[in-house]
Amino acid sequence: MKPSAAASSSSAAQEMQFSDLPTFSVAGVTDWTAVGGHGSDTTLKTTESLATATAALKPNGSASGNASPSNPGNVTQADTYRLSGQRFEAVGDSLAAVNAFERAATLDPSESNYFAWGSELLLHRAIWQAEGVFRKGVEAFPKSVRMNTALGTALFSGARYDEAAQRLCIASDLDPKAAEPYLFMGKMQIIAPDALPCIEPHLSRFVRQQPMDSVANYLYAMALLKNQEIVPNADTVQRATSLLEHAVAINTQYGDAYLELGILASGQHNNQQAIRYYTRAIESTPSLADAHYRLGVLYDRTGEHEKAKQEFQLHDQIKQRQAAITEQQRRDIKQFLFAKPDSATPAREP
Repeated sequence: MKPSAAASSSSAAQEMQFSDLPTFSVAGVTDWTAVGGHGSDTTLKTTESLATATAALKPNGSASGNASPSNPGNVTQADTYRLSGQRFEAVGDSLAAVNAFERAATLDPSESNYFAWGSELLLHRAIWQAEGVFRKGVEAFPKSVRMNTALGTALFSGARYDEAAQRLCIASDLDPKAAEPYLFMGKMQIIAPDALPCIEPHLSRFVRQQPMDSVANYLYAMALLKNQEIVPNADTVQRATSLLEHAVAINTQYGDAYLELGILASGQHNNQQAIRYYTRAIESTPSLADAHYRLGVLYDRTGEHEKAKQEFQLHDQIKQRQAAITEQQRRDIKQFLFAKPDSATPAREP
């Protein structure tokens, strides 16, 4: 039977789309720790955390509205490859997983398949390749919130901080009620070398939408303080302090917010108040190494040298444990190795 004009047009459009997919081939895996990095590297740990959070993003109204399944309601060959990729990753066969995800995207360049492929690459530190996949995904599905968010994560992982921030702000504007872009941009702002563009007003919007959300208040406060690192403004610092106090009033176990309040009090030479905040941070989150260290500094400054020694020892013990856990996690997540363009690795049949 001769295909209809509509079917021919759809097929042509799909071929045009997937013929423009990024071209590279994963040849194998290696120990992630071989690429360097240490458990105490805050930036590296945050990018790893964001990569994991990216893989867990779900399609929302904007994203799902741009997805293009081949046959809604039916399981296609591409669907089978994508599901197989998920199973391979679950059992630790990341090489088979990434090849299955790539095959799914080639057969059906849908939003879901682009996202699954790019997320797998990002999880295994194939940052530039993940960026390429997500960038193509954004071109094909510009209104997908999670695709724009994922591209922002990949850009941030590659130290392209300003561009990453702009991408997260675009994602947030696509669906201002979606929490994930705000959470991602807030975490990026905290560890970025400098204040990032567009983030502060977006986090302000987050607080206006969610005034009783402790995380929203904390992230906006941190964004305000980031902009004060060069030219401090007393009113802005006071605004940030109020937001942090509101955050701990909402969540009395918010260790990070207590820590930041302690830092602000210490900066104002209010040592006793700072000690109270650091102590409260440790009570809320005993593994907060920075709180132990800063508390030790204040104890030493106020002449309580034995207490200071204990806090410094606790700080060192926590950092050692955290470093060991991080190193093991990195050994469990293998780094992808890439082949030359003419040595493609075939996808394992699902």
